[in-house]
Amino acid sequence: MWASSETILGLPFEREQPAYAPIDELHPAYPESSYALSKLPSEELARQLNRWTGTPFVALRFSNIMEPEEYERFPSFWDDARLRRWNLWGYVDARDVAESCALALERDVNCAEHFIIAAADTVMNRPSRDLMAEVYPEVPYRPTAGKYDTLPSTEKARTVLGYAPRHSWRDHLEADATPARD
Repeated sequence: MWASSETILGLPFEREQPAYAPIDELHPAYPESSYALSKLPSEELARQLNRWTGTPFVALRFSNIMEPEEYERFPSFWDDARLRRWNLWGYVDARDVAESCALALERDVNCAEHFIIAAADTVMNRPSRDLMAEVYPEVPYRPTAGKYDTLPSTEKARTVLGYAPRHSWRDHLEADATPARD
């Protein structure tokens, strides 16, 4: 198990727009930096080593990792959705990162897999559908069940690893500044 990166998918989405949203592990790889590019061959190397040896490999593509004290900055993004568009308004609490690592080590994964690890919601106080319509109106959007659902999808991590993010900025900021959780 190792830390890969969501940047493989094209983050920051400045030169290329996302192919669709929510993005998932099937999204095309559009590495835009040497860092992102370095993560891509490591995932391919894991696939080939798994093919040769049968050793399982799990790559965790972490979203923007945040500590709870950093949530105080989130209201500064809310007036301009473009400020945090670079990763589709994604983040993940450091405690959920730790949980995802434990799950990756505990689960019986017999191949080379990669998973997006993000919070259940976005950094924004506006619905995900509205964010996409405002900033990426031409990008195909597949509605999710929740109003504020994350746009870096964690569905594969939920299904295969049992990952269920438990921490949200909405639990830390004052109730009058945040929308209700879905």
